[in-house]
Amino acid sequence: MCRWAAYRGDPLYLEELVSSPAHSLIEQSHCATRAKTPTNGDGFGIAWYGDRLEPGRYRDTLPAWSDCNLKSLARQIRSPLFLAHVRAATGGGTRRDNCHPFTFGNWSFMHNGQISGFERLRRPMEAMLDDELFNARGGTTDSELMFLLALQFGLRQTPMAAMAEMIRFVEGLAENVLGSVLVRYTAAFSDGKLLYAIRYATDRKAPTLYASPVGRGYCLVSEPLNDDVDAWAEIPDGSAVTLADIGLDIAPFRPALAVAKTAPVAITA
Repeated sequence: MCRWAAYRGDPLYLEELVSSPAHSLIEQSHCATRAKTPTNGDGFGIAWYGDRLEPGRYRDTLPAWSDCNLKSLARQIRSPLFLAHVRAATGGGTRRDNCHPFTFGNWSFMHNGQISGFERLRRPMEAMLDDELFNARGGTTDSELMFLLALQFGLRQTPMAAMAEMIRFVEGLAENVLGSVLVRYTAAFSDGKLLYAIRYATDRKAPTLYASPVGRGYCLVSEPLNDDVDAWAEIPDGSAVTLADIGLDIAPFRPALAVAKTAPVAITA
């Protein structure tokens, strides 16, 4: 399983999540404590928003702990909204196109989890994409394909509803093709204005997700960045999270219900 961290708030140097804390994302790349394996050395990536509509992005296949450029960039880049990810590959080779975050236009996305039996589901999933989104696919991961499917299903208009429809589609496809369904999905995504996250799994064993205030903002992480456990609230399985100017809002995430309503999941304080 991968590890990731995301932030939204007043501008913050990336190093405040990526490299400075005692249990920073770089530390988690070789010593994760709340994942199946402690090592996440199959590449890394960061995406950040600044003065332009689309995010900047830096990815590489090196382990995060061994890339001196990552520490240098994290020390210099200051952003009000950014996503950072260290990868433990469960499918797809170790190549730059398979490193998170993935981007399309002003959207960025990163994921921790998996689709069981993905290789048998990949082709019908790809067949749902229009030409623009199909041609945007650069890698071979289930994560990137789920992001593109969410865009196909209306991410740019109704983000949570699109994610719910995407997951419902994948679950239905898996039931028809495989006769069983296992989706584990803890993801963060952004349009450069709001930061969203989802924690969900069909078996109620979704990868972990925590939230905490940091400075004049909030961060969402796979595991706490320090030993102050009281500062970190675990986001429940089956949750949709939105970070906006008013703060952090959490609502239930129920894909079938959200799609049946054909509207975004309601976010309440």
